[in-house]
Amino acid sequence: MMIPKNMNEIMRQAQKMQEKMNKLQEELQNRQVSAGAGGGMVEATVNGKGQLLAVKLEKDVVNPEDTDMLCDLIVAAVAEAQRQAGQMMEEEMSAITGGLKMPGLF
Repeated sequence: MMIPKNMNEIMRQAQKMQEKMNKLQEELQNRQVSAGAGGGMVEATVNGKGQLLAVKLEKDVVNPEDTDMLCDLIVAAVAEAQRQAGQMMEEEMSAITGGLKMPGLF
């Protein structure tokens, strides 16, 4: 059975796209995104895959009498940093796929 030339070209392009996506995912792991909450009193840093790397707290935000507020600010900062990382990943992947949405990739 002979595969048409255009099918071979499609397969070659798909393999090339997969290689680019794999390389991008490795690069994203090394990129960092930071976001703050509470006017910058809490800052969270995640990598391009959304994994939490660090949390920075200003001394003034640490109040033993109101730990609930501190927890809320940490959650907000982490969520925003992860949202930004996800947006960055989606934009980068979109550049590779030409805007074509591919289920399971992002």
